[in-house]
Amino acid sequence: MTNENAFNIECTIEELRLEAREAPTAEERRRIEAELEAARAELLKQAGEELP
Repeated sequence: MTNENAFNIECTIEELRLEAREAPTAEERRRIEAELEAARAELLKQAGEELP
């Protein structure tokens, strides 16, 4: 994973965290939190692919 790719995913995670905090409904918050978990999983997956 490139530093740029990791940075982009980390930015997405931060944006989703903010959106979840400000979500107008519980349903919207759950949807955003699901996206957040997917982004976190992608970051971990890509970081794991670089391990020897």
